[in-house]
Amino acid sequence: MPLAATPALAQDDGQDAQQEATQEPQRGGVIDTIIQPEPPGLVLGMIQNAPTRTVAGNIYEGLLRYSTDMEPMPQLAKSWEISEDGLTYTFHLQENAKWHDGEAFTAEDVVFSADVFHRDLNPSARAVLEHVESIEATDDHTVVFTLKKPFGPFLISFEAGTFTMVPEHIYAGTDFRNNEANNHPIGTGPFQFDSWDRGTVIKLTRFDDYYEEGLPYLDGINWHVIPDGASRAVAYENGTVDVLPYGTVENFDVPRLTAMDNTCVTEKGHEYFSPFAMLWMNNREGPTADKRFRQAVMYAMDREFARDVLWNGMGQVPAGPFGSNAKFNDPDLEGYSYDPDKAEELLDEMGYDGEEVTLLPLPYGETWNRWAEAVQQNLKEVGINVRTEATDVGGWNQRLGERDFDLAFTYLYQYGDPALGISRTYLSTNTEKGSPWNNVEGYQNPEVDELFNAAATAYPDSERERLYHEVQQILLEDAPLGWLLELGFPTIYRCNVNNLVTSAVGVNDGFKDAWIAD
Repeated sequence: MPLAATPALAQDDGQDAQQEATQEPQRGGVIDTIIQPEPPGLVLGMIQNAPTRTVAGNIYEGLLRYSTDMEPMPQLAKSWEISEDGLTYTFHLQENAKWHDGEAFTAEDVVFSADVFHRDLNPSARAVLEHVESIEATDDHTVVFTLKKPFGPFLISFEAGTFTMVPEHIYAGTDFRNNEANNHPIGTGPFQFDSWDRGTVIKLTRFDDYYEEGLPYLDGINWHVIPDGASRAVAYENGTVDVLPYGTVENFDVPRLTAMDNTCVTEKGHEYFSPFAMLWMNNREGPTADKRFRQAVMYAMDREFARDVLWNGMGQVPAGPFGSNAKFNDPDLEGYSYDPDKAEELLDEMGYDGEEVTLLPLPYGETWNRWAEAVQQNLKEVGINVRTEATDVGGWNQRLGERDFDLAFTYLYQYGDPALGISRTYLSTNTEKGSPWNNVEGYQNPEVDELFNAAATAYPDSERERLYHEVQQILLEDAPLGWLLELGFPTIYRCNVNNLVTSAVGVNDGFKDAWIAD
């Protein structure tokens, strides 16, 4: 390879050093950070793209939040019970939670949010609600969800960006998308909307009546909009901003920035989404339709090199289709090693005659372009005739939507449970054209369909685990696509910023616990 390896980044995942030095959180101060790109709006549930989630996750809340180990934690629901048959979920709500306009948050808001607002606007929540028979407020602070049949991922569906609580008194009986409140979002979160200077900065301020005693510590958050990547890096270097959420600077700038004094970095805070890089391989036609060719591609790629060099040592090389922190991942799965000789054997066995295959990079910046170059070189080294066809984002979306590719880079979120974020990639019922986010490769296996569908609603978890372990073995053999890397997206911040990442969605809801040491 023409590129030299770089050392893995030093990381601070617990901030133990700072907390040992200053045990008591300090109050006050405003954190300046960056949002990139600028969100189209801030009403979660109505809008679910990443920038909206990042800013508005500090304004709005869900019933639950989730630890970096993906365990549910109280939020607007202070406690909950699940019936023995897995059909009834009873949530006991915070009794002193208020909306930012001073109105009380009640169980009726939960019923409205779930049964009306999300059923109308939110496809992610709607997919969960398909399993719900009824939602009932039994008193002001108790709500009961009754399922049609057990659905394993139900309890991890209540994260703020996925299952947002919105105020009934603001939205009931209105045109949701044209409600005037959309310009001044009202949630129950630790920070309230202050102002938005389009193209410049979004300001949030402390909500003094927040129900969690003593929180938040900060006076506010300023989300700066800086379109140019180099300028975003400079803004951190010159002290304009204190926190760089994932994706706000080019990957090649990360080593320089993290080497600065008073700078810490963590990969934590992405466990809920678990971004997972993959190589689509067209299962419909051409050499890629032969599983031996797809297996050869897996053996040919030096994924450790990509992690160590292109991603600065951040992330993990997956054994198979489930990320290492994905629920029901099989830790005993033996994945594909870097073995060019084995790749050549498989190509000889199938009688590969040098037919050209095309490779589409992901047009998301220099790191992805370099990764495509590295994979192209790996494949050529084992005799695969591969040609890269670069395109812009619109062209990439169109090519994948029309299934006009042989090999193509992508990454998808795993969403905490295989029924929510993994099965969609392999189910034969999810292959329709037009989407770059479903079963794009065209994989068809009735046994895999049966296992995924059964596992989604199996009960208890031990039965789900058995079914998911079985499906992982089949997918490993069929290699319908290439599993590249569990992406390590760093959050970079001043070391005197404490407790910034305290959940599986990181800065999306982390500022309520954050505090600044003198």
